[in-house]
Amino acid sequence: MEIITRNEKILYIGIDVHKDTYSLCCFDFLKNELSDEMTIKATTKAVIKYLEAIKKKHKEEILFACGYEAGPTGYGLCRGLQKAGYGCVVMAPTTMSNPDGKKRVKTDRIDARAIARILAYKSYSQVHLPSEEMEAMKEYTRARDAKKRMFKKAKQELLSFLLRNGKSYPESGNYWTEKFFKWIKTVQFSEKWMQEALNEYLAEVYSLKAKIELMDARIREIAELEIVKDKVDKLVCFSGIDVTTAVETVVEIHDFTRFATAAQFVSYLGLCPGEDSSGKTKNMLPLTKAGNKRVRALFCESAKAIKRTNPYGQKSKRILERQKNASPEIVAYADKATKRIRTKMRHLEERGKNYNVSSAAGARELACFVWGMMNGKIA
Repeated sequence: MEIITRNEKILYIGIDVHKDTYSLCCFDFLKNELSDEMTIKATTKAVIKYLEAIKKKHKEEILFACGYEAGPTGYGLCRGLQKAGYGCVVMAPTTMSNPDGKKRVKTDRIDARAIARILAYKSYSQVHLPSEEMEAMKEYTRARDAKKRMFKKAKQELLSFLLRNGKSYPESGNYWTEKFFKWIKTVQFSEKWMQEALNEYLAEVYSLKAKIELMDARIREIAELEIVKDKVDKLVCFSGIDVTTAVETVVEIHDFTRFATAAQFVSYLGLCPGEDSSGKTKNMLPLTKAGNKRVRALFCESAKAIKRTNPYGQKSKRILERQKNASPEIVAYADKATKRIRTKMRHLEERGKNYNVSSAAGARELACFVWGMMNGKIA
């Protein structure tokens, strides 16, 4: 944050944010002094009024560095303060190291104090602040994912209803095909209320299916927007990444250049193993699962799709269509990724590794290749 690099007096404002109230605390790093602690309404206007009141108390020129933890309240406060000319950052909770240590008593006031001190000591990582346009697209793709979860639940409820009432599909396991939907139209119950229950379950499945198809069409429109098109066109060259996955990845990450190395990107996605070692004892832990869980899940699914591709290098029509306008270097890089990921996953499974372990390993490899693609490291 540029504001904290200037040679002027700085006051650090810790804000503990909640839906209804904000708890604020002002910290003077040079004097090691806390002051002006109060709770206000949860509005940007109220915070600005608080800052202006502090400014009037000081005769010298001062600058403010405000910060709060990332959470369900989003980026609105940060954007509002920045537009008003005040420096503000959103802080990643998992990276915030409290200089006062752990406390047995937790209150909003204590949290605001801790945030102010952490801000002053710079013992945190700043959350990337997306543009409002990028955030809007991200929220739309997340709404589509919510519909997918509802769709999955609706299908499960329909199958459970059929199973409870002795109407299981004869070809168990091959659900949601055209043949399945033709079969379910033939299912009839003698009881009126039983038939109406089936109709309701089925109507919910059809309704959500139609909504998801409509949202997928809108996401394909997003893929053509200038702000994301170049990145999406590159990502879809990977065999396990379709347009929807590519758009979701781009709007979640947006600026891939903020990760200096592929290892940093993998760490951000939580795809690297944890470690608990001391002295000569080395103990490796499961994946950290820190950072962006949505992109981590997308890459795991993409890795599974890559494993199912043709091992002899024959590409499907869909892959050829997605790669037709890309440069030969990008296509070669994507094909190299496919071969490496598929081989690695199969070797792990041949050695007896669990399917989920191999999927995570494939996702980690894919994340490295994606970082290279997005940063021009394809040589």
